[in-house]
Amino acid sequence: HDVISHGSTGIFGLVGAKRAKIRVSVPETDKPQVVEKSTDPLPVEDTEAMSLVEEAFEARAVAEDLVAVEKTGLEALQKLVDYITADAAIASDRKDEKLFYNIAGGNSAVLIGKRGQTLEAMQYLVEKIVNKQSEKRIRVEIDVEGYLEKKREKLRGLAIKLGEKVKQTKKPATVGQLNAYDRRIVHLALKADKELRTHSIGEGYYRKLKIFPKQRRRRGKGGKADNK
Repeated sequence: HDVISHGSTGIFGLVGAKRAKIRVSVPETDKPQVVEKSTDPLPVEDTEAMSLVEEAFEARAVAEDLVAVEKTGLEALQKLVDYITADAAIASDRKDEKLFYNIAGGNSAVLIGKRGQTLEAMQYLVEKIVNKQSEKRIRVEIDVEGYLEKKREKLRGLAIKLGEKVKQTKKPATVGQLNAYDRRIVHLALKADKELRTHSIGEGYYRKLKIFPKQRRRRGKGGKADNK
């Protein structure tokens, strides 16, 4: 017999499988016949198989893209830090399509700046640089020796303390100028409290956040609830 084509198992054994073709000569008739030998995998719907392959390639592309932009962000941040202070090292990490950079050493107070404004500016610039090289929006977080986590804990504590005060006095309380990220921390800290509601007031990047007591629904005449 002669092999006409060897066939193929396709991509991941799911898509593009081809049958092998063999020419066999039968002695009785001396006429060559072509017999197809199946190399097909287990039957899978073509659309489903294509979807699996596309998802695999897309996930790989996203992962490779994230690695590339992580390096770009690291290089950009290192240049910014070197202009501000000496002897500062940066560690990078990535998780759930978010990039994390942590700066250690150097003059941490200068890197953070008043109310964290220098740190915010660096984060803004690096995020812009990173997203110029990525089709998907990638979030960037930059920290200096645990400053952000300490700030988060402080804001959560302040939110809970003011929330308790609002519930006792039945009067609103206001938290000073906060950026969008810090306002979100306060919102989330009080979100589960059914006696309180929060609302941002003002315009611009820095706004105040107000904590209000939720008004109770009272039963009016005829059994209808009134909002007071």
